[in-house]
Amino acid sequence: MARITDTMAGDHRRCDLLFAEAEASVSDSNWDAGTAQFNEFHSAMEHHFSMEEGVLFPTFEEASGMTMGPTQMMRVEHTQMRQLFSDMAQAVEKQDRDAYLGLSETLMMIMQQHNMKEEQMLYPMTDRTFGGGADEVIEKMNAV
Repeated sequence: MARITDTMAGDHRRCDLLFAEAEASVSDSNWDAGTAQFNEFHSAMEHHFSMEEGVLFPTFEEASGMTMGPTQMMRVEHTQMRQLFSDMAQAVEKQDRDAYLGLSETLMMIMQQHNMKEEQMLYPMTDRTFGGGADEVIEKMNAV
């Protein structure tokens, strides 16, 4: 039986690795690699958010009856991160190393706190709520 916690925490690690690769390339002013890696990271994060916002959160809210709880806070934080992605994309386009690195530092703090809340609170709540039905939810998320 698969667990939401394991699946989504694994995706966090994948996104974190892509983030670190982009940051390292931009730090070295390797704009060709940095641009490609940032775009890959951004795409991975949007996919992760789509799995949560399109499948996981609504399924959890329906099953638990909890619509203004942790899922709502996660959506707010997704919005904050999306603004940073936009600002970072502009920094990449302008090849503004200092702006990118400052934004990436802010994003790193937000992502670490966000991931911790999901991995230690929200995902375990979904696993308890879905029980044996987690496999079906994971399958739907993988289809996004």
